[in-house]
Amino acid sequence: MQQKQQIEMERIETEKSVEELIKASDEDIVYKHAGSILIKSTKKELLEELEEKKELSKTRSTVLEKQESRLKETLKEQEAKITEMMKSGGSSGGATMSQGTSPDNPRN
Repeated sequence: MQQKQQIEMERIETEKSVEELIKASDEDIVYKHAGSILIKSTKKELLEELEEKKELSKTRSTVLEKQESRLKETLKEQEAKITEMMKSGGSSGGATMSQGTSPDNPRN
């Protein structure tokens, strides 16, 4: 969930960057982040990079959604198994306890 939120924030930030870059004229000087420094670039190059970043974010988000879905499904299956085990274990175990004898108990 955390990764998904982080990717969503990156996607929003990228979209805002694209919007601002589109507003700039082709003659404007633009810069891009490279670690902790800014590097002079062109509007066209930055737009291409940002569009690629948006696509990558979309793909990563889709993968995480599928993983989340599979995980939820697995958890539901495990919960159902545990519930079934508790029902069958609780009812048969309670019956043998109330009778006081058990075929597995060597003392009887």
